[in-house]
Amino acid sequence: MIGRLAFSTNELVAVVLAGGFGRRVRKLLPNLPKPMAPVLSRPFLEWVVRFLSAQGVRRILISTGHLGEVIEQHFRTQPVKVARVRCVRETAPLGTAGGFLHAAALSEEKPAAWLVMNGDSLALASLAGLIQALNSPSFEGVLLGVSLENAARFGTLVLGPDNVLQGFQEKKPGTGVINAGVYLLRSGLVEKLPEQRPLSFEKEVFPRLIETNVRLKVVVADSPFLDIGTPESLPMAESFIQANRDWFAAE
Repeated sequence: MIGRLAFSTNELVAVVLAGGFGRRVRKLLPNLPKPMAPVLSRPFLEWVVRFLSAQGVRRILISTGHLGEVIEQHFRTQPVKVARVRCVRETAPLGTAGGFLHAAALSEEKPAAWLVMNGDSLALASLAGLIQALNSPSFEGVLLGVSLENAARFGTLVLGPDNVLQGFQEKKPGTGVINAGVYLLRSGLVEKLPEQRPLSFEKEVFPRLIETNVRLKVVVADSPFLDIGTPESLPMAESFIQANRDWFAAE
């Protein structure tokens, strides 16, 4: 039996994935990695860090890749108070899971659980719900799902009894629960993940875990959500942040 966790957000280590090429918005951000898109005088990625800091997560690793030096310089010269941010550079594209594992290994951190987030999206839901779910001894990982009236732009999650993850569905019109790209994973599970690179959470890791009867819980939230990955969604970032200021750590 898996032992119960007893931890708070300030004991987590977060890895924010910011290593992608951002091909769909590259023309709008020719000299910036996508997560560094300016939003209300700050990079979007800084808003992600400020969200984590407001939730009590203070140890943050950023997995960088394309134009990673831009990210590294920003957080070196303009640090976020309270949060301890470190950047870990990919030398080749490693995939979502590969980038996370690379950053985690080089950090030498040993938390009870790892929090994984995307650097180009935000789901404004309390992390306390994910921690509560992982405190159940029957789950080795928790995913955050966001319920959308129109999930056509995203793939959706297939949920079984007790919101156990059963799989992923391709994009289709209508309502659905989408993968918000926020994962809370026990360290014991992380240590058993494959060593292959590149490695994707969505296409390889989670499907394999499901096949081997590893139980992954989905916490479904009706929360504000934004992914800045398209030319249509990127301009929405300023109004999104402005409307949800209370979710972010101040100066």
